[in-house]
Amino acid sequence: MTRRALILCGALSADASAWIEESGADVAIHPLPPLLHNRPERIAPEVERLVLELRDAYDEIAIGYADCGTQGALDEVCERHDVRRLPGRHCYDLYAGEAEMTAIWEAEPGTYVLTDFLVLSFDRVVWRELGLDRHPDLRDDYFRHYTRVVWLAGRRTPDLERAAQRAADRLGLPLEIVDAPGRLGPALDGLDSGHSPGD
Repeated sequence: MTRRALILCGALSADASAWIEESGADVAIHPLPPLLHNRPERIAPEVERLVLELRDAYDEIAIGYADCGTQGALDEVCERHDVRRLPGRHCYDLYAGEAEMTAIWEAEPGTYVLTDFLVLSFDRVVWRELGLDRHPDLRDDYFRHYTRVVWLAGRRTPDLERAAQRAADRLGLPLEIVDAPGRLGPALDGLDSGHSPGD
């Protein structure tokens, strides 16, 4: 039996686990900390470290990241170790689609985007990491050029909607909701089958 591993951003873990359960894919998940996105230059080295650590234990390894601000460094790791990554520029493309995200930012460049994960972890991943729990007066400096919050709602529940509204309120910005049930599942199917989505 082929042993498969998926090294992925921890922000995608819940959705990847749901895909495994739904699809029956035989894949072991190895998440990296979501906070790496605050230092994208560290993503490729951490992915490579884990590829080297896991390669003797698995027959196939795939990478559950888009480029995610690595500016091609992650692609170099993938090429060096003959592994595939998810398509796209960032995880927003995986949830809403690249064309849709381009349209969102072109319509209003000052758009701050939240996924379900960011809605649920906003206080920890955004507010505290930026030090706004200690220095709330810095909010307007950090977010002065933003004009709205867009939540890419994969699971639009009343609790998540309230959490998204709280996050937008803390930033002092209006909230818009875009239903984005997502393209992550098909993208993961593509990694698992050895083909890119659309092949």
